[in-house]
Amino acid sequence: MNAVSQRIKDFNKDLLPEMVQIKYKLMTENMFRFYRGTCHLFYEDLSKANTIPASPLTWVCGDLHLENFGSYKGDNRLVYFDLNDFDESILAPAAWELTRIVTSIFIAFTSLKIEREKALRMAQLFLKSYSATLSKGKPYYIERKTANGIVRTFLDGASKRKKKELLRKRTVKDKDTLVIHIDHPNHFEIDKFLKRELIHHITDWVIYNTDSPYNYEVVDAVFRLAGTGSVGLKRYAFLLKSVNAQGRYLLVDMKQARPSSLAPYVTIPQPQWSSEAERVVAVQQRMQNIPPALLSHSIFKDEAYLIQEMQPTKDSINFKLLKERYRDMYQVINDMAMLTASAQLRSTGRQGASIADELIAFGQDDQWQNTILEYAEQYAAKVKADYKEYLNDHKKGDFLNNKISDNEK
Repeated sequence: MNAVSQRIKDFNKDLLPEMVQIKYKLMTENMFRFYRGTCHLFYEDLSKANTIPASPLTWVCGDLHLENFGSYKGDNRLVYFDLNDFDESILAPAAWELTRIVTSIFIAFTSLKIEREKALRMAQLFLKSYSATLSKGKPYYIERKTANGIVRTFLDGASKRKKKELLRKRTVKDKDTLVIHIDHPNHFEIDKFLKRELIHHITDWVIYNTDSPYNYEVVDAVFRLAGTGSVGLKRYAFLLKSVNAQGRYLLVDMKQARPSSLAPYVTIPQPQWSSEAERVVAVQQRMQNIPPALLSHSIFKDEAYLIQEMQPTKDSINFKLLKERYRDMYQVINDMAMLTASAQLRSTGRQGASIADELIAFGQDDQWQNTILEYAEQYAAKVKADYKEYLNDHKKGDFLNNKISDNEK
């Protein structure tokens, strides 16, 4: 087994063995998905690089790439397009976040066999648009009425998706009762005793947490599989039924929160969060313009969990659009850059983050952009080589583990 494969196994050793096998399989799909599943490798390597330019301290989502932007319904019930994954969030240099997403641009283009010159122009556009937004010192946001191009089309379609559509895909009638569809490919049965404990926990959350929905009861629960980097974490879906409105249901997601994979490499003092889930929720609330519905955190059996509503509108733009609609992607990249800068501006001065004036000055200085571009392109080549080694080791069976019982999930 090569060194990169060993680093991957070491990082994932505490995840659910049976589920992490699914993660390892997903990571063989293409180089972009491999990159998504190995955020820890990126920052371990970045922390050793001495070429990354100095930059202001900002709150970052940590794992910023092209598919970590998407639509969701805010707690004001409007649909937004924004950064949408904060599991790795932390206080870090702004340049770290930028290098992560610019590298993802080069990797996406390489995966799709699009020429290097187009990737470079797209990466340059991102940094130029990001800097322009920082220079203005004012955060912006995108919702349906303010969106353009692909994002407008994307949000138009997302806004038409109804909660009933999600329920139709995820639930099934069992006699006269609606339950979660256990035959759905992303759903797995859980031990009966654990299921009772989980339902009791979410019942308490509904009753006592101010962020929970009002007047709902818990009907069913399953183990849920979603994402790439988070596969292997404990994650559950719950079906809730209104006790007032007949036939009204909603689905709630509860996902285990682990320490940010950036944490071992960031020497900057961090706030003393009560849990890793509190960290994720706090950073998400300050970086997004409007947080998603029911966003909250909880402790179950001494482990921290994120809770939020599962939505028919939550979706990400598939990076394969780069090949199918390359010209239209200019608008998408411009939007992503603006949203990245806006999220950083929105969270300035909070618990150690630089003030807006420092971010404005960073945006007005164009001396650092080429350094990030050069590192990102070189690192994308390294990811390509690492991915090849990973495929070889996976094919040899080096990532096989013993399965676990349902009681251990």
